[in-house]
Amino acid sequence: MGIFQNWVDGFKPAETADFGKDPSYGGEFDEHFDKKPEILGDEEYANAARTVDTPDGGVAYVPEKTPLKRRLDGRHIQFIALGGGIGTGLFIGSAASLTTAGPAFMIVDFLIMGVMLMCVIYALGELACVLPVSGAFSTYASRFIDPAWGFAVGWNYYLQWLIVTPLEFTAAAIVIGFWDPEQKVPIGIWIMIFFLVITFINMFGVRGYAEFEFIATFIKLFTVIGLIITLIVIDCGGVVGGPGYLGTHTWWDPGAINNGFKGFCTVFTTAAFAFSGSELVGLAAAETKQPRKVLPKAAKQIVLRIIFFYVLSLFLVSLIVPFNDPRLTSGHNYDPHTSPFVIALKIGRVKVLPHIVNAVIIISTLSVANSGVYASSRTLLALAEQGFAPRLFKYVDREGRPLIAVAISLLFGVLAFLVYSSNEGVVFSWLLQISGLAAIFTWGSICMCHVRFRAAWKKQGNSLSELPWASPLGVYGSFLGLFLNVLVIAANIYIGAFDLDEAKESPNERAYNFFNSNISLVVILFFFLCYKLIKRTRIVRLMDMDIHTGRRDPVSVEVLEQERAEARARPFWKRMISTVF
Repeated sequence: MGIFQNWVDGFKPAETADFGKDPSYGGEFDEHFDKKPEILGDEEYANAARTVDTPDGGVAYVPEKTPLKRRLDGRHIQFIALGGGIGTGLFIGSAASLTTAGPAFMIVDFLIMGVMLMCVIYALGELACVLPVSGAFSTYASRFIDPAWGFAVGWNYYLQWLIVTPLEFTAAAIVIGFWDPEQKVPIGIWIMIFFLVITFINMFGVRGYAEFEFIATFIKLFTVIGLIITLIVIDCGGVVGGPGYLGTHTWWDPGAINNGFKGFCTVFTTAAFAFSGSELVGLAAAETKQPRKVLPKAAKQIVLRIIFFYVLSLFLVSLIVPFNDPRLTSGHNYDPHTSPFVIALKIGRVKVLPHIVNAVIIISTLSVANSGVYASSRTLLALAEQGFAPRLFKYVDREGRPLIAVAISLLFGVLAFLVYSSNEGVVFSWLLQISGLAAIFTWGSICMCHVRFRAAWKKQGNSLSELPWASPLGVYGSFLGLFLNVLVIAANIYIGAFDLDEAKESPNERAYNFFNSNISLVVILFFFLCYKLIKRTRIVRLMDMDIHTGRRDPVSVEVLEQERAEARARPFWKRMISTVF
């Protein structure tokens, strides 16, 4: 009876103290730090910052202690960084990239997106080390750019992950069709099973999310490593009874490029969807035990993830599967038979691995759905904490679970049952477009926040040596990342106006496709302009920026310099490894 009662009591509201308005706290951090250590250094609870509107159109930030629990270890954050977003975007979505643009443009586009993401994650790592606050992206945007933009980015990011959950439930159920093509078990049964699995995981709070991601990422990483080795063997003709030596013949016949410049522009959205989730390390910073030490390692691992798990695997698969292989386009969205990895294994006449790959694809879809519930619920909680959403969503129980926000995210997953709708393709197309490009706005916002944070940090008399960790690419990397984000948005607008089939389409069809491909731009502008017009906010001035409220684990410059000196004194090979790990 005691265990059951404790379980029931865990759902009751958390008992934590909020802290009232203290405007001088943000601007005079050093002077007031000793008076409020419980806000900045509590080992159990995460930090938040409530916004208070000021008469001149700005905002003041009030430090609060959110009931979220700091239960994420270093291994959780590092595995989330390595494989948190690896899913259908890589295993199945890459088919569209290969057939539309050809192997050369596919690799170039993924490299461009990889460089952009590297700039983003390094900038995010620096911000999250200094300010590991609840909400991350929307909080940074409100502080360092404009509260209206923070409102827009927060809701845009929330919708992105809210939509991902039913899409991934549907994808997992469709992948089951690899073994059950006649659907002897109705697809709705599988959707319900997956829904119950994700619900069960989220009953364990952030620890449940992290442990599932740790296991799923471990499986995904070993699968990708195994695929890379297998693809090399197939391409070199090492499979008995296989096609023999293939080399780079697919890059010559049928060729390396397809559909010219339009094909090049088309891949960006697919690549953005494949890379989505990389920024979750920043969102999880508030629930991490030692963000100052853990987040830099996680940020640096993005290099390994981009080069090894995306670019190398896609390059190898493109050496085996030609872009005109009819199997790449023989099915509908999420059809496992269209996966270039599965097709490559079939070309190599490897019989067992296609089944293993499809099993891993199912695990990957559940991993992304799990991330969707986590990201959307924490973002909604942060929006409520900032006053951007109803206070109802601030409810967090004694186990650190934002129950109402989690429930909303899970209930939205019921949309997966639209597979039984007569026009489910249209509905999922619009949902996918809202989710696909939304990440670009978040990434661009992170880069802009970093640029303005650095400017405010210097303007307010601080030096770079005082930062717990500084982005290796500096502010120039954020400028590059912002430029590439704008470039991707421009390419998406162009391909929406002049798509590959424009010659065959009527004016109405072209207009429909244009708005379909750019709906996420409309959504974020709608949120931004509505809040801007209603609240009359202004861009935050550098001297007014609050760059201290929510700081945690403060360390003196002397200690930081000593740690850096010790790092520089290590052998060369250790320093090289530390640049990636």
